[in-house]
Amino acid sequence: MTPPSRQPATFAELLSDLLRRDPGRPLITFYDDATGERVELSVTTYANWVAKTASLLAEEFDVERGSRVLIDLPIHWLVPVFLGAAWTIGAEVTNEQDVDLVVASPIPSRLESYAAGSAPVLASALLPLGVRFREALPPGVRDFGVEVWGQPDAFTPWEVPEAEDRLFHGSTWGELPLAGSWTGERLLTTVNPLRDPAVLLQPLAGGGSVVLWRNADQDPDRLDRLRDSERVTATHLVAREA
Repeated sequence: MTPPSRQPATFAELLSDLLRRDPGRPLITFYDDATGERVELSVTTYANWVAKTASLLAEEFDVERGSRVLIDLPIHWLVPVFLGAAWTIGAEVTNEQDVDLVVASPIPSRLESYAAGSAPVLASALLPLGVRFREALPPGVRDFGVEVWGQPDAFTPWEVPEAEDRLFHGSTWGELPLAGSWTGERLLTTVNPLRDPAVLLQPLAGGGSVVLWRNADQDPDRLDRLRDSERVTATHLVAREA
């Protein structure tokens, strides 16, 4: 898989390039060694999830170009989905509290804290296939696993994002790390793309893919087996992240 001949001007253009060149290839793979879960999203499947999620954010939560979204999730296959959805709309992902939407993990204390705030809250149970919570949610918190399935597989924003839009903690698309150490690689990482978007953007922009590894087994043999089975060509591993 060769990288595009020029740098895409927006995230939507990057995803369109991937769909045009090789829609069936694996793009995002996720492992959770605590649960045994493995999820693999092809380019097409990833694009469908991004479109559904972008539609949900725009139509149900009024997220638009220039909106600000707080995403509080552990390393997971839904992190690239929510990032892609926000960037497709032209919204900024931030850790600041003055936001238009909070996307929350299933940790009860955090859900209750976010529910007490002024921003609407969308929560994910982080269960396989993105399914709904098994337990009741705090009042006002909406369930991603319920809301997303009725959304379309294609999305067109009302206002097309532009290169100068702030997308990630004040950075524009042109300031995000699209080229670097892992360009064109199949990267295995324990780093959450919310902490360092390079682990997502550099492989994708360079014609590669990423394997996200949560609750990584500390056994060195496990790492070797995973490298072999996933045909990993680069690794970026840090201390275990929940």
